[in-house]
Amino acid sequence: MDYSVFTVTLLIGTGFLAGIINTLAGGGSNLTLPALMVMGMPADVANATNRVGVFLQNVSATIGFRQAKKLDNADILPVMIPSLIGGVFGAFAASYAPEAWLKPLLLSAMIGMTIIMIVRPTMIAPPEGTVPFKVSEKPSAWIALFIAGVYGGFVQAGVGFILIAALAGTLRYDLVRTNALKMVCTLGFTALALGVFIWNDQILWIPGLILASGTIVGSYLAVKLAIKANPNHLKWFLFIMTVCGSAAALLSD
Repeated sequence: MDYSVFTVTLLIGTGFLAGIINTLAGGGSNLTLPALMVMGMPADVANATNRVGVFLQNVSATIGFRQAKKLDNADILPVMIPSLIGGVFGAFAASYAPEAWLKPLLLSAMIGMTIIMIVRPTMIAPPEGTVPFKVSEKPSAWIALFIAGVYGGFVQAGVGFILIAALAGTLRYDLVRTNALKMVCTLGFTALALGVFIWNDQILWIPGLILASGTIVGSYLAVKLAIKANPNHLKWFLFIMTVCGSAAALLSD
Protein backbone atom coordinates (compact mmCIF):
# COMPACT_ATOMS: atom_id res chain seq x y z
CA MET A 1 0.00 0.00 0.00
CA ASP A 2 1.35 3.42 -1.02
CA TYR A 3 1.73 5.89 1.87
CA SER A 4 3.41 8.71 -0.04
CA VAL A 5 2.99 12.37 0.89
CA PHE A 6 0.47 12.66 -1.95
CA THR A 7 -1.79 9.82 -0.83
CA VAL A 8 -1.68 10.77 2.85
CA THR A 9 -2.50 14.40 1.98
CA LEU A 10 -5.25 13.19 -0.34
CA LEU A 11 -6.83 11.09 2.39
CA ILE A 12 -6.65 13.81 5.05
CA GLY A 13 -7.90 16.51 2.68
CA THR A 14 -10.81 14.52 1.28
CA GLY A 15 -11.61 13.33 4.80
CA PHE A 16 -11.77 16.93 6.03
CA LEU A 17 -14.11 17.97 3.21
CA ALA A 18 -16.23 14.84 3.64
CA GLY A 19 -16.57 15.53 7.38
CA ILE A 20 -18.00 18.97 6.62
CA ILE A 21 -20.26 17.78 3.80
CA ASN A 22 -21.59 14.75 5.69
CA THR A 23 -22.37 16.80 8.80
CA LEU A 24 -24.21 19.59 6.98
CA ALA A 25 -25.78 17.55 4.18
CA GLY A 26 -24.53 14.22 2.80
CA GLY A 27 -22.54 12.65 0.01
CA GLY A 28 -19.03 13.06 1.43
CA SER A 29 -18.22 9.45 0.64
CA ASN A 30 -18.38 10.40 -3.04
CA LEU A 31 -14.99 12.00 -2.28
CA THR A 32 -13.48 9.50 0.14
CA LEU A 33 -14.29 6.27 -1.70
CA PRO A 34 -12.43 7.33 -4.88
CA ALA A 35 -9.54 8.56 -2.70
CA LEU A 36 -9.23 5.13 -1.09
CA MET A 37 -9.47 3.41 -4.45
CA VAL A 38 -6.65 5.61 -5.78
CA MET A 39 -4.47 3.74 -3.28
CA GLY A 40 -5.27 0.51 -5.08
CA MET A 41 -8.08 -0.83 -2.92
CA PRO A 42 -10.84 -2.87 -4.54
CA ALA A 43 -14.30 -1.36 -4.19
CA ASP A 44 -15.45 -3.67 -1.36
CA VAL A 45 -12.33 -3.00 0.75
CA ALA A 46 -12.60 0.77 0.11
CA ASN A 47 -16.26 0.63 1.13
CA ALA A 48 -15.34 -1.14 4.39
CA THR A 49 -12.28 1.01 5.15
CA ASN A 50 -14.29 4.19 4.54
CA ARG A 51 -16.49 3.32 7.53
CA VAL A 52 -13.61 3.99 9.96
CA GLY A 53 -13.64 7.68 9.03
CA VAL A 54 -17.43 7.79 8.92
CA PHE A 55 -17.72 6.24 12.37
CA LEU A 56 -15.26 8.62 14.04
CA GLN A 57 -16.70 11.61 12.20
CA ASN A 58 -20.13 10.78 13.59
CA VAL A 59 -18.75 10.42 17.11
CA SER A 60 -17.20 13.89 16.79
CA ALA A 61 -20.36 15.47 15.37
CA THR A 62 -22.68 13.79 17.87
CA ILE A 63 -20.61 15.09 20.78
CA GLY A 64 -20.61 18.57 19.23
CA PHE A 65 -24.37 18.70 18.70
CA ARG A 66 -24.94 17.31 22.20
CA GLN A 67 -22.74 20.00 23.76
CA ALA A 68 -24.64 22.65 21.79
CA LYS A 69 -27.94 21.27 23.18
CA LYS A 70 -29.25 20.46 19.70
CA LEU A 71 -29.65 16.75 20.39
CA ASP A 72 -32.47 15.71 22.72
CA ASN A 73 -32.18 12.32 24.44
CA ALA A 74 -35.89 11.62 24.03
CA ASP A 75 -35.59 11.80 20.24
CA ILE A 76 -32.65 9.44 19.85
CA LEU A 77 -34.02 5.95 20.52
CA PRO A 78 -37.24 6.20 18.43
CA VAL A 79 -35.33 7.26 15.30
CA MET A 80 -32.43 4.88 15.85
CA ILE A 81 -34.42 1.65 16.19
CA PRO A 82 -35.69 1.43 12.57
CA SER A 83 -32.39 2.68 11.13
CA LEU A 84 -30.39 0.14 13.16
CA ILE A 85 -32.65 -2.72 12.07
CA GLY A 86 -32.17 -1.62 8.48
CA GLY A 87 -28.43 -1.24 9.05
CA VAL A 88 -28.10 -4.91 10.02
CA PHE A 89 -29.66 -6.00 6.73
CA GLY A 90 -27.58 -3.53 4.75
CA ALA A 91 -24.27 -4.45 6.37
CA PHE A 92 -24.67 -8.15 5.63
CA ALA A 93 -25.78 -7.34 2.08
CA ALA A 94 -22.62 -5.25 1.61
CA SER A 95 -20.43 -8.21 2.47
CA TYR A 96 -22.18 -10.80 0.32
CA ALA A 97 -23.96 -9.00 -2.53
CA PRO A 98 -23.04 -6.62 -5.38
CA GLU A 99 -24.01 -2.99 -4.89
CA ALA A 100 -24.81 -2.07 -8.50
CA TRP A 101 -28.55 -2.24 -7.97
CA LEU A 102 -28.45 0.53 -5.39
CA LYS A 103 -27.30 3.22 -7.83
CA PRO A 104 -30.74 3.72 -9.50
CA LEU A 105 -32.37 3.87 -6.05
CA LEU A 106 -29.89 6.45 -4.76
CA LEU A 107 -30.04 8.51 -7.93
CA SER A 108 -33.84 8.59 -8.02
CA ALA A 109 -33.97 9.50 -4.31
CA MET A 110 -31.55 12.41 -4.68
CA ILE A 111 -33.14 13.73 -7.88
CA GLY A 112 -36.51 13.47 -6.17
CA MET A 113 -35.17 15.39 -3.19
CA THR A 114 -33.76 18.08 -5.50
CA ILE A 115 -37.14 18.51 -7.16
CA ILE A 116 -38.90 18.68 -3.79
CA MET A 117 -36.50 21.38 -2.58
CA ILE A 118 -37.32 23.46 -5.67
CA VAL A 119 -41.08 22.90 -5.70
CA ARG A 120 -41.78 22.56 -1.95
CA PRO A 121 -38.73 23.72 0.02
CA THR A 122 -40.62 23.80 3.33
CA MET A 123 -41.00 20.01 3.14
CA ILE A 124 -37.26 19.52 3.68
CA ALA A 125 -36.62 22.75 5.61
CA PRO A 126 -39.67 23.29 7.85
CA PRO A 127 -40.44 26.89 8.90
CA GLU A 128 -39.00 28.03 12.22
CA GLY A 129 -41.19 27.02 15.14
CA THR A 130 -42.60 23.89 13.47
CA VAL A 131 -43.32 21.24 16.11
CA PRO A 132 -41.86 17.88 15.05
CA PHE A 133 -43.86 14.67 15.06
CA LYS A 134 -42.96 11.57 17.03
CA VAL A 135 -42.06 8.43 15.10
CA SER A 136 -45.10 6.71 16.62
CA GLU A 137 -47.31 9.36 15.00
CA LYS A 138 -45.83 8.84 11.53
CA PRO A 139 -45.55 5.20 10.35
CA SER A 140 -44.09 6.50 7.08
CA ALA A 141 -41.11 7.85 9.06
CA TRP A 142 -40.38 4.36 10.43
CA ILE A 143 -40.34 2.97 6.88
CA ALA A 144 -38.14 5.83 5.63
CA LEU A 145 -35.66 5.38 8.49
CA PHE A 146 -35.52 1.63 7.92
CA ILE A 147 -34.75 2.16 4.22
CA ALA A 148 -32.07 4.70 5.14
CA GLY A 149 -30.55 2.14 7.50
CA VAL A 150 -30.48 -0.56 4.83
CA TYR A 151 -28.76 1.78 2.41
CA GLY A 152 -26.38 3.16 5.03
CA GLY A 153 -25.36 -0.30 6.14
CA PHE A 154 -24.78 -1.31 2.53
CA VAL A 155 -22.86 1.68 1.14
CA GLN A 156 -22.29 5.00 2.86
CA ALA A 157 -22.35 7.44 -0.06
CA GLY A 158 -25.52 9.56 -0.05
CA VAL A 159 -27.20 8.14 3.04
CA GLY A 160 -27.35 11.61 4.61
CA PHE A 161 -29.82 12.75 1.96
CA ILE A 162 -32.15 9.85 2.70
CA LEU A 163 -31.97 10.48 6.44
CA ILE A 164 -32.67 14.19 5.96
CA ALA A 165 -35.72 13.34 3.86
CA ALA A 166 -36.96 11.03 6.64
CA LEU A 167 -36.23 13.32 9.59
CA ALA A 168 -37.11 16.72 8.10
CA GLY A 169 -39.58 15.56 5.47
CA THR A 170 -41.72 13.21 7.55
CA LEU A 171 -41.00 14.21 11.16
CA ARG A 172 -40.56 17.98 10.48
CA TYR A 173 -37.35 18.61 12.43
CA ASP A 174 -35.47 21.81 11.57
CA LEU A 175 -32.24 21.31 9.64
CA VAL A 176 -29.91 21.69 12.63
CA ARG A 177 -31.72 19.06 14.72
CA THR A 178 -32.19 16.94 11.60
CA ASN A 179 -28.43 16.93 11.06
CA ALA A 180 -27.84 16.11 14.74
CA LEU A 181 -30.19 13.10 14.63
CA LYS A 182 -28.84 12.13 11.21
CA MET A 183 -25.35 11.81 12.69
CA VAL A 184 -26.64 9.68 15.58
CA CYS A 185 -28.47 7.33 13.19
CA THR A 186 -25.42 7.08 10.97
CA LEU A 187 -23.23 6.39 13.99
CA GLY A 188 -25.49 3.51 14.99
CA PHE A 189 -25.66 1.62 11.71
CA THR A 190 -22.04 2.44 10.86
CA ALA A 191 -21.02 0.72 14.11
CA LEU A 192 -23.01 -2.33 13.03
CA ALA A 193 -21.48 -2.25 9.56
CA LEU A 194 -17.97 -1.92 11.04
CA GLY A 195 -18.58 -5.02 13.11
CA VAL A 196 -19.53 -7.03 10.03
CA PHE A 197 -16.56 -5.72 8.04
CA ILE A 198 -14.15 -6.44 10.90
CA TRP A 199 -15.57 -9.97 11.15
CA ASN A 200 -14.93 -10.43 7.45
CA ASP A 201 -11.45 -8.86 7.69
CA GLN A 202 -12.20 -6.25 4.99
CA ILE A 203 -10.79 -3.13 6.68
CA LEU A 204 -7.35 -1.64 6.10
CA TRP A 205 -6.81 0.23 9.35
CA ILE A 206 -3.88 2.53 8.58
CA PRO A 207 -5.50 4.34 5.61
CA GLY A 208 -8.83 4.23 7.44
CA LEU A 209 -7.39 6.06 10.44
CA ILE A 210 -5.51 8.54 8.25
CA LEU A 211 -8.79 9.34 6.53
CA ALA A 212 -10.53 9.59 9.92
CA SER A 213 -8.09 12.24 11.13
CA GLY A 214 -9.52 14.53 8.44
CA THR A 215 -13.18 13.60 8.92
CA ILE A 216 -13.03 14.25 12.68
CA VAL A 217 -11.73 17.80 12.23
CA GLY A 218 -14.15 18.49 9.38
CA SER A 219 -17.20 17.32 11.32
CA TYR A 220 -16.15 19.29 14.41
CA LEU A 221 -15.94 22.52 12.41
CA ALA A 222 -19.19 21.73 10.56
CA VAL A 223 -21.12 21.50 13.85
CA LYS A 224 -19.91 24.99 14.74
CA LEU A 225 -21.04 26.22 11.32
CA ALA A 226 -24.44 24.51 11.61
CA ILE A 227 -25.17 26.12 14.97
CA LYS A 228 -24.29 29.63 13.79
CA ALA A 229 -25.46 29.49 10.17
CA ASN A 230 -28.58 31.14 8.83
CA PRO A 231 -31.20 28.40 8.17
CA ASN A 232 -31.56 29.63 4.59
CA HIS A 233 -27.82 29.21 4.05
CA LEU A 234 -28.04 25.64 5.36
CA LYS A 235 -30.95 24.97 3.02
CA TRP A 236 -29.01 26.22 0.00
CA PHE A 237 -25.92 24.26 0.99
CA LEU A 238 -28.07 21.14 1.23
CA PHE A 239 -29.58 21.90 -2.17
CA ILE A 240 -26.15 22.34 -3.81
CA MET A 241 -24.82 19.15 -2.24
CA THR A 242 -27.92 17.25 -3.38
CA VAL A 243 -27.38 18.42 -6.97
CA CYS A 244 -23.68 17.52 -6.77
CA GLY A 245 -24.49 14.12 -5.26
CA SER A 246 -27.01 13.45 -8.02
CA ALA A 247 -24.42 14.35 -10.64
CA ALA A 248 -21.78 12.13 -8.99
CA ALA A 249 -24.17 9.18 -8.86
CA LEU A 250 -25.23 9.75 -12.48
CA LEU A 251 -21.65 9.95 -13.79
CA SER A 252 -20.15 7.14 -11.66
CA ASP A 253 -19.44 3.76 -13.24
